[in-house]
Amino acid sequence: MSTKKIALVTGGSRGLGKDMAINLAKKGLDVVITYNSNKKAASDTIASIEEVGGNGVAIQLDARNIKSFADFKKELSEQLKADFNTSNIDYLINNAGFGHEGSVADTTEEAFDELLNIHFKGVYFLTQTLLDTLNDGGGIVNISSGLSRFSLPGYSAYASMKGAIEVYTRYLAKELGGRKIKANTVAPGAINTDFNKERFEQAPQVVDIIASMTALGRVGESEDIGSIVAFLCTDDAAWVNGQRIEASGGMFI
Repeated sequence: MSTKKIALVTGGSRGLGKDMAINLAKKGLDVVITYNSNKKAASDTIASIEEVGGNGVAIQLDARNIKSFADFKKELSEQLKADFNTSNIDYLINNAGFGHEGSVADTTEEAFDELLNIHFKGVYFLTQTLLDTLNDGGGIVNISSGLSRFSLPGYSAYASMKGAIEVYTRYLAKELGGRKIKANTVAPGAINTDFNKERFEQAPQVVDIIASMTALGRVGESEDIGSIVAFLCTDDAAWVNGQRIEASGGMFI
């Protein structure tokens, strides 16, 4: 039986989620990641977890599909039993998502609903589904965005979902406090991952513009975020609760 604590990272097969998973393993946690469609990328992440001495499991999950969450919970329980001889996790990191750029005038209802389902509704109800799978004394980390603090044209729908997540996180901290479960938000600034790859490739000058707006003079990288999430899943962060931690290198300060 594993005596390590276990963290579940949604969208852990690539980008920020992959770096979170690896950093959690470096902190001594076992890690369960979810992936939507790219099983190869998930396998690569598990290999990276094992390279740093951790144990990892990958499970398929479409984080937009709320009706699938009960089946996912059942599969998660079976995997936890098989691999770690337990039925519970200690930390839930709601990271899965995708970006969207569109003005208020151009954003369609379909695009809005897709963002709603994965960035807010999916997070709300996956967390609800897993409440009794989460050990007392554990924690929840929800991923927001710097765009919930500052406004850039084209991101109204995406940023609105992230604003909702920040309110939701404070309510989680309040309601789960009796179980000693902490809930915090990490809000990355502009990060150079496959999340933004297409935009950065189409307009490379954007990288320089973002760097000029950032106190530390560069865009963020995946490794700038994963270590913060991992910190929140350790006893070193035991007194951090209900907080929004922005990691943007000092963008728009």
